Amino acid sequence: MKIAHLSDLHCLALDGVPARRFLNKRLTGWANIRLKRGSIHRTAYVHAIAREIARRGVDHVVVTGDLTNLALDGEFELARDVLEHELAFDAAKVTIVPGNHDTYTRGAVTTRRFERHFGPWLASDLPDLAVDVGGTRMPVVKLRGEVAIVALSSAVPQPPLVAAGELGGAQLAALSRVLAHPEVARRTLVLAIHHPAVHDWSPVKARLEGLRDASELLALLSSVPRGLLLHGHLHRRVQRTVPTREGEVHQIGATSASLHHESPDRMAGFNLYEIDASGLRHAEAIVFDPATTTFHAASIPKHV
Repeated sequence: MKIAHLSDLHCLALDGVPARRFLNKRLTGWANIRLKRGSIHRTAYVHAIAREIARRGVDHVVVTGDLTNLALDGEFELARDVLEHELAFDAAKVTIVPGNHDTYTRGAVTTRRFERHFGPWLASDLPDLAVDVGGTRMPVVKLRGEVAIVALSSAVPQPPLVAAGELGGAQLAALSRVLAHPEVARRTLVLAIHHPAVHDWSPVKARLEGLRDASELLALLSSVPRGLLLHGHLHRRVQRTVPTREGEVHQIGATSASLHHESPDRMAGFNLYEIDASGLRHAEAIVFDPATTTFHAASIPKHV
């Protein structure tokens, strides 16, 4: 199976949004956009990447969160338009998870905004094992040939300047049941989540930006013989090998699909993986070149 992995679209739509919608955490987010983010994240890159993925005819697409900037309805509509008209894959062939920007405010969660806009992409093959979390139901499981794609939500509303994630006890317990299901256990696992489980941050940075129950997630994965843990959040390409009792899991991050950056490890693009019953066969980055509007393949840096 060939899987395309993109992340952190950060679709922005501020036109017509009343000022009262910014009387919360969005005020700091709006300031960040005006000072920096708006100039380095370019939605045109996202459209080009979606069209390139569609052209390559992959078997499945995984989107690991932050489809929006401020969790506004207009931004969700922009992201959905990319999925429907640029990527144009059947929803059954696309797996998406929310990122911290998609649950930017408590209102986005209580109104189930992510679920409301992306419902067709959240259909699970094992719906009875899902639980309510972050304004949607997770895990979402898609059984595809020799691969089991499992989507988790690490996105929870946080105070200003905090971007940490958390799965929570209910979702972790649900994931345990999913991993034990025979239709999942016999397949190669592809786990999709926004925040990385393994990193080299300081304790302070991990508390502000990391996955706060990463150790609990890794404990559940310790019995997995082979698989991938796909994430976003870092806005850079990176891969790590995570040993388990039975084998290993490859944690791989995709950069932001909208990011303009001088570093080839951070410039907008997507990742491609070839996976079969034995696990990961090949991984590479597909990097966008804005000067020529073309794409080229590159290696994904390994972090030891």
